[in-house]
Amino acid sequence: MQSQIPAWQLYGESRVFPDILHIERITDRAAGLDWVIAPHRHLHLHQILLIASGDAVLEADGTRHVADTPALISLPRGVVHGFAFAKGTEGYVLTLPLQEFPSLFGETAPLAAAAGQFRLGRACAATAALFDLLHAEYQAAGPLRNALVGALAVQIICHALRDLAATGAAPPAQDARLARFDSLILAHFRQKWQVADYARALGLSPRHLSRLCQAATGLTAARQIEAATFREARRLLVYTRMPVAAVGYHLGFDDPSYFSRAFQRHAGLAPAAYRARFEG
Repeated sequence: MQSQIPAWQLYGESRVFPDILHIERITDRAAGLDWVIAPHRHLHLHQILLIASGDAVLEADGTRHVADTPALISLPRGVVHGFAFAKGTEGYVLTLPLQEFPSLFGETAPLAAAAGQFRLGRACAATAALFDLLHAEYQAAGPLRNALVGALAVQIICHALRDLAATGAAPPAQDARLARFDSLILAHFRQKWQVADYARALGLSPRHLSRLCQAATGLTAARQIEAATFREARRLLVYTRMPVAAVGYHLGFDDPSYFSRAFQRHAGLAPAAYRARFEG
């Protein structure tokens, strides 16, 4: 019985990431899995998918999306996602280890806020051509291979975010420090970090952190931590079979009854009722 959401390095691999990046054709991976990728998430990876032709249904954090080809999908770290592809769907999955691309995903990177949000939109021909070129260079073993594939990956991210901004719902601009705050919450909420702990890690005062949060989201820093905690609770209830009490313990709640009451206040449903909405 599944007790946790799978956290995969790359489609189930648990070893340290072996290369500067990874790119593969959708058919090469999905065909062997009956064209279905089970829900999972990546804690240290960012993925960009190009769906060039065919049909694909994406589930991201419990919401179903149908890709309008040629489609681009940007999947930040931590987003629970799964796919159902039509047989013969063509395209690519580009997987980037965050630590290899600080200019894209570092906390002070200009693109960090945009890259840190799930996006789905249409791909232009120029972006699709870059995937073809990167795939060819990735498989080669010529001089300066890593430098070249890394540069092509940066181009793809920049082109993809531009395409997604033009064809998808544009996300609100976000202070890079808030993107870092979100990452810290994901890493430390089980340890019951308080606002002061996060502020210290960010080099801010608790009051300044709360002002930044309220300006961007309307929530105080404490409420943003709470929202992230219950977002993780919803993920665990939908994507695992952990008992409700175990979900609460996993999130740092010592009293299962208190967790259930707090979850109902936040989600409008008791944990068991919320889970039942997603069971067919």
